[in-house]
Amino acid sequence: MVATRFAVATHILLYLATEGSGGGSTSLRLAYSVNTNPVVVRRIAGQLARAGLIRVRRGPGGAELAREPDRITLEDVWHAVQAGQGAALLPIHRRPNMACPVGRRVRPVLGEAFAGAEAALHQVLANTTLDRLTEALVR
Repeated sequence: MVATRFAVATHILLYLATEGSGGGSTSLRLAYSVNTNPVVVRRIAGQLARAGLIRVRRGPGGAELAREPDRITLEDVWHAVQAGQGAALLPIHRRPNMACPVGRRVRPVLGEAFAGAEAALHQVLANTTLDRLTEALVR
């Protein structure tokens, strides 16, 4: 199962790109938009800050983008929230039955297909910028 952390992180960045220029982008306000607890927002905002995507000021200062939206890709966001995860997005079950003709060969067959799917995902993420998503929001 893919956690919603990536979607929440992107939501936070979209909010900051569209509403956050006034300095009032506190974890409470972001949590209201995401419809989650401010603690969740602070945890994800910390990951985004460590990745250099946002700057966070404690207290009433709130958060702001650290780069222009056209210089933030979804791939950047993915790496920010998946840091240290290392696991495949599409894992293959570990121990198929080697006595079965399908079980014996399923890992390399699925591995190739799944690796291609993950590569395609990362290509789309790398080519999708925050400003492009922001433009879609305000249409």
